[in-house]
Amino acid sequence: MKVAVVGATGLVGTKMLQVLAERNFPVTEIIPVASERSVGKEVEFRGKKYKVVSMADGIAAKPAVAIFSAGGSTSLEWAPKFAEAGITVVDNSSAWRMDPSKPLIVPEINADILTPADKIIANPNCSTIQMVVALNPLHKKYGIKRVIVSTYQSVTGTGKKAVDQLMGERAKAERGSDAEYPMAYKYPIDLNVIPQIDVFLDNGYTKEEMKMVNETKKIMRDDSIRVTATTVRIPVMGGHSESVNVEFEKEFDLAEVRNLLQSAPGVVLVDEPASQQYPMPMDAHEKDEVFVGRLRRDETQPNTLNMWIVSDNLRKGAATNAVQIAEYLQANNLL
Repeated sequence: MKVAVVGATGLVGTKMLQVLAERNFPVTEIIPVASERSVGKEVEFRGKKYKVVSMADGIAAKPAVAIFSAGGSTSLEWAPKFAEAGITVVDNSSAWRMDPSKPLIVPEINADILTPADKIIANPNCSTIQMVVALNPLHKKYGIKRVIVSTYQSVTGTGKKAVDQLMGERAKAERGSDAEYPMAYKYPIDLNVIPQIDVFLDNGYTKEEMKMVNETKKIMRDDSIRVTATTVRIPVMGGHSESVNVEFEKEFDLAEVRNLLQSAPGVVLVDEPASQQYPMPMDAHEKDEVFVGRLRRDETQPNTLNMWIVSDNLRKGAATNAVQIAEYLQANNLL
C-alpha cells in the first residue's frame, strides 16, 4: 500500500515514519511530503533514504492513505485536495476535530463509526487521547458525571523548537554554554512550569483546555460528561502526565476498577504504592500504551476516583493513534 506522511520532517512526522515501520504497516511505497522549503530533503524509512516531495506531487503519487501532521492551516488547505483525489486522510492537527461531519477517532473507543465515505478522519489532541483511553472502560461501567483534569505536558508537544529551548537553557546553566537557542515560549522552561498551552480564549481557558472539554464528549459519544481542565507545560520529555479526578453516576468498587483497567485495550496498570510503582514519563517514553496508577477513592465526596495517567505524547498521543486508525481502515477494507 502506498502511504504518504505529510509533515514528514517534523517531530511528529518523523515519529509517524518510525511507528509505521515498527508496527509493520503494509507499506509498499512511502511518500514523504512537506512544505516547499523542505522539498528535496531526505528522510529515513526502514533503513532507506527517501526524498521529500511537494504537496502536489504527494497527491499525484496517489497514496491510499495520507497521514498529516503539518499544522491546522496546512490541513485546512490540503486535506480536502487529497480527499478529492480519493486519498483517505488521517489528520493530526486540530483543524477538523470538532467538525460535525468528520469522525474524531481513538481506535480503542469509537473506530466502529468509520465508513468508506470518511475521507478526512481527525486524530484527537494528545492529552485528550490518553485520558479517554483510561476513562472509557470506567464510563461504560459506572457512567461519568464530571472530570477535573490537570496536565503536566512534555515540551515535545510544542515541537523541536521547544526541545531546543529546554536543552539550550540546560546547557547554559550546567556548562555556561553561550550557544544561541530559540525561544519557543515567552518564558524560560527549564526549572520552570508554564500554566499556559496554546492561546487564551474569552472564557479565560486556553485552547488546549477547551480541546480536552469538547473532544472528550465527541469521542465518548456523550455530551453529558462535564470536563474542566488546566493544562500546564513542564520541563520534561517523554510524555504527558495527568492528574484526573472523576465523579461517576454509580458507586464503584476499587478492585473492580483495577480489573477493568487491567483488561482495557491499550492500558497498562502501574499501581503499587507499597513499592513506589506508578507511571512516569521516563517509563512511558517510546511506548504505545497509556499507563495508569495512583488509583484511590476521593474521600471528600461520593462515587469519585483519583487517578494518574501517563503516555508518550508523540506516540499514542499522535503518531501511534494515527497509524492505528490506518490499521483499522485497512483491516476492515475501508480504504
